[in-house]
Amino acid sequence: MPLPFSRRLFLAAALASGFAGAAAAQPKEVRIDFATYNPVSLVLKDKGFLEKELAKDGIAVRWVQSLGSNKALEFLSAGSIDFGSTAGAAALVGRINGNPIKSIYVYSRPEWTALVTGKDSSIAKVEDLKGKRVAVTRGTDPHIFLVRALQDAKLTEKDVKLVLLQHPDGRTALERGDVDAWAGLDPLMAAAEVEGGAKLFYRNAGANTWGILNVSEAFAKENPALVTRVLKAYEEARAYALANPAELRKILVAYTKLPEPVIERQLERTELTHSAIGQAQIDTILAAGLALQQAGVIATGTDVRAAVDALVDRRFATASR
Repeated sequence: MPLPFSRRLFLAAALASGFAGAAAAQPKEVRIDFATYNPVSLVLKDKGFLEKELAKDGIAVRWVQSLGSNKALEFLSAGSIDFGSTAGAAALVGRINGNPIKSIYVYSRPEWTALVTGKDSSIAKVEDLKGKRVAVTRGTDPHIFLVRALQDAKLTEKDVKLVLLQHPDGRTALERGDVDAWAGLDPLMAAAEVEGGAKLFYRNAGANTWGILNVSEAFAKENPALVTRVLKAYEEARAYALANPAELRKILVAYTKLPEPVIERQLERTELTHSAIGQAQIDTILAAGLALQQAGVIATGTDVRAAVDALVDRRFATASR
């Protein structure tokens, strides 16, 4: 029995409305961060690979600068960006603290943090930090690195005087003598080293966690194809960076306003040959998480392994090599 005209009209209108809603569900823009500690993001922004990829669908790109993992995590938590650059361990702490993110891509394997002191300082080892003022940006890989270094030296954060500053201010405080040491981050750390003679008195490349791109969990759930396209553009930028080292240096100089010798020092400590999150990255993030739990930064009752499993999303690994 055919439906009355009014009923058919209602169903047609509802169906059309549903299609319109589905079409409107596609984001009109992708909001993504760039950071001087993420060289691939600077190439991606400079070369317009993502804009080119999304232009065919009328999707715009909005760029937001992150000054550290903590800021990227704040932006992701607030919903002001969809994709953010952090260290792997920082992403894990964020996830444990309720930030609904997924880690989906590796943009670098860096040694981007060390413990730094002034050129004339008598500080030579971690044990010398007892009672000293240390500049650090809480919630970042340098902070996590500091906590682990103190732990290995049988010290805790309570044994030092933490001065909480963003990374650029930490460098300034060290150079002014306002603090005795700084948990540094490249390229600012490289600048302090090359330009001011700062000393990296404690290094441990293995305790630096990977450079990880994260996405809002809701965005990934609602737009999985779009996430794959973002990673496709990221891969294009990473390949370009590897094939054009001179251009990579030029781009970093332009964005950081730092001289080329500083950028060269940063890149000496930055490997860009990985992209997919695999077991090596997972193991490093897990080791950092367990160390932070032992140090009391992560609550004793937290299942760190389960938190890592919840953080890492390898569905998009096919978008990268």
